[in-house]
Amino acid sequence: MPKAYRKKERPVQFHKKNSIAYLTLNRPDLLNTINKEMLDQLGHLLETIKSDDTVLSVIITGAGGKAFSAGADIEFFSSADPLEVRARAQLAVETYSRIEHLGKPVIAAINGYALGGGLELAEACTLRIAVNTAKLGHPEVRIGAIAGWGGTTRLPRLVGKGRAAELLLTGRMITAEEALSMGLLNRIVEPEDLMKESEALMQDILSQAPLAVKLTWEAMHKGLDMSLDESARLGADYFGLVAITEDFKTGTKAFLAKHPPVFKGK
Repeated sequence: MPKAYRKKERPVQFHKKNSIAYLTLNRPDLLNTINKEMLDQLGHLLETIKSDDTVLSVIITGAGGKAFSAGADIEFFSSADPLEVRARAQLAVETYSRIEHLGKPVIAAINGYALGGGLELAEACTLRIAVNTAKLGHPEVRIGAIAGWGGTTRLPRLVGKGRAAELLLTGRMITAEEALSMGLLNRIVEPEDLMKESEALMQDILSQAPLAVKLTWEAMHKGLDMSLDESARLGADYFGLVAITEDFKTGTKAFLAKHPPVFKGK
């Protein structure tokens, strides 16, 4: 295990099983609210995971069983000056952006409340699975703030402008069922099945050709900031890139021979 992963009792706990890295937000007494130390450690772990070839994917969850994360550390913001508030938001945006640019799939396993900055963390992940008792929302406007850690950007892309506007402008908390219906969640499960289902979904992804998975996500993510024509052309370019891989040849031959492919990530 790399030295960077060995520290115990930190705001973000790490462990690895097979090829999956597990990151657990670890301030359960405070519903895993996010402070600077948590952001710093999360960013450091993500950078280490990015360069660790033995880690192929990540699952992020919260400790304590009540919350994924109830959001930002409001005690800090109540006394911080505007420059400090902006600096903390910039740190969060940079940290969450590392999730999207990790080059490896990340699942948010939402085990309870996911609010404000906690929901923004989940929104940065590739996919989101939640327990059926989870509550999600952006209550920032209710304390005179905005969803400035990426929520005003990512939520509209996930659920559409109209639904995002309702949630962001009212601060309304929603159930897991409503979040699923609007596309904010990919699946909802019983609490006891959260990690099992998250791992099963991740294994389904990892069973596919690794380079194809990576380039598919990259094409989707970059394409959202392009015109329709530019995005389609990017997809075509990436199709050409995967066509030179061994996995592409393996996959096409296996399809024609009617047997399952065995991908090597090359």
